[in-house]
Amino acid sequence: MKAHSHGLMDHAKNLTMNKNNLNAKVGKTLKADEKRRLYPAIFDKPISLIRKDIQDWRIARMAAMNADQPSRWRIYNLYETDIVLDALVTSQIENRIQSTLGASFSFENANGEVDDEVTNQFQTSRLIDKIITEILNTRFYGHSLIELNWKDKELDCNLIPRQNVIPEQGKVIFDYTDFTAEGVKYRELPEYGTYLLEFGDDKDLGLLNKAVPHVLFKRFAQSCWSELAEIYGIPPRVMKTDTQDARALRRGEKMMSEMGAAAWFIIDTNEEFEWAKAVPTNGDVYKNLINLCDNQISLLLLGAVIGQDTQHGSYSKEVASQNILDSLVASDMAMVEMNMNDVVIPSLINLGLIKEGYRFKYEAAEDIKELWEMTSNALNHFEVDPKWVRQKFGIEVTGRRELRLFDNPDLNAESFFV
Repeated sequence: MKAHSHGLMDHAKNLTMNKNNLNAKVGKTLKADEKRRLYPAIFDKPISLIRKDIQDWRIARMAAMNADQPSRWRIYNLYETDIVLDALVTSQIENRIQSTLGASFSFENANGEVDDEVTNQFQTSRLIDKIITEILNTRFYGHSLIELNWKDKELDCNLIPRQNVIPEQGKVIFDYTDFTAEGVKYRELPEYGTYLLEFGDDKDLGLLNKAVPHVLFKRFAQSCWSELAEIYGIPPRVMKTDTQDARALRRGEKMMSEMGAAAWFIIDTNEEFEWAKAVPTNGDVYKNLINLCDNQISLLLLGAVIGQDTQHGSYSKEVASQNILDSLVASDMAMVEMNMNDVVIPSLINLGLIKEGYRFKYEAAEDIKELWEMTSNALNHFEVDPKWVRQKFGIEVTGRRELRLFDNPDLNAESFFV
């Protein structure tokens, strides 16, 4: 094995070495203090957890779409504190991301052949998983800027907080609340394209921007429904007593407080209290609003309502909805392939991890059921490789089965020889 002092050109010539040795080699060649890092300089800022409404969303959108001085930190804080905390939004996003992360991919060399060694190295790499995740997150957030760095002789990446990035101006602001800060123009840094990788659109705020009103109205309906359940489940109590008698008033307060957790109040014997007459309801109005918001979120993130409508659902409807989701996942894979080949692979080439001419490609999905039917029909006319059958279907084939005379129950020895 060559010494650690060799340069990046030596790494490109020795890709047969295992990944740990290669990372250790490059890590000692490229010292962290020889390049500027943006991620450690970002200021941690507290995020307000005050309940948000539609007006807050409108203000955040106006700030993000400002032509002179765009600022995205308000809308990204809204995503973080309210939108992605919704259970349905989280599950829908994870469905799309995990479907792509679970797909098999390969690295092809300049000759168009799959390099099994490089593919196996990156198939189990946390770095590639992180990069692909941030590429996919551009669907939901609109933009991602990541910074690669060497950590314990392993290449790792960090997402530059989106609140601190102004992609329209190509700047990173270390304190996003400082309006006077000039920031750093990251696209002009020499690390851009090698250690700084950018994905997404400068003007796009992602699908989560369109999901904001549905999530906020859903939370409002849930809050109102919970208050309704509290009132109907544990109705408040009222007590009449002489409020001028301090002793009687203290006795009444003690008695009411010890009778349970329901709300209570005390009025004077000369006072009257009447309940306002409201429209009788069991919460259907809130339930319908929540269902409407859930359906809109599903249509936005998955293109269809999948597995939620149990009252009006059907098998054919679920199959059609799943096909729509599969088409979205295929689109996500195409986007990942484009960004990997145009942005990530040139960076890996500059770092000496792979050779020039390599391409990232997802393996085409196969319908195993249909393929098995085709294979079964072909067995009557053609020879099928047992090794391929074992690899494709997991069936241990030991050899060709010989057809014996008495395997057919419709035949017997007497009818055959007569």
